[in-house]
Amino acid sequence: MLQHLFKFILVSTLALGLLACDAKAPKETMPPEGKALTVYLVRHAEKETGDDPALTAAGQERAAALAQTLGDSTIQAIHSTNYQRTRQTAAPLAKSLGLIVELYDPRDLPAMAQKLQAAGGCHVVVGHSNTTPQLVQLLGGEPGPEIVEATEYNRLYVVTRSASGEVQSQLLRYGPPNPQE
Repeated sequence: MLQHLFKFILVSTLALGLLACDAKAPKETMPPEGKALTVYLVRHAEKETGDDPALTAAGQERAAALAQTLGDSTIQAIHSTNYQRTRQTAAPLAKSLGLIVELYDPRDLPAMAQKLQAAGGCHVVVGHSNTTPQLVQLLGGEPGPEIVEATEYNRLYVVTRSASGEVQSQLLRYGPPNPQE
């Protein structure tokens, strides 16, 4: 019963975000900073160890869950850092939506935030435990508590900005629960 309630809340919240993705205003009447924006932000899924590790089997399952969760959306762009684990997390969603994953530099998050805000529309950003909350904050959202590096892979932030500039953020979960949940 509780699981069904959680799914209902998740689907309802995502539906509201997706409606914001569809909101388009005439370009000639709005400057770039006046565009509506919805950004879904996640940390990469579970990873192997070593330099530039790939996803584990659990990580591949979580990447598939992300694609299932956001697959019916009107996402216009998917952004990832240039690491195997982030690109592999983004790949199933990109494939299902027919999009190419655009790379961004996690060392220049202010530039990424500006790019998203100027573009408007609906985006997915795949990052890391130490960059995703920072980008949420740069977009005007609430990053919540620090991500547990060793075990927390299921955060799904949704940051929306209306054309008038009002920002709202939500912290949801997707895929299998983390071990500590």
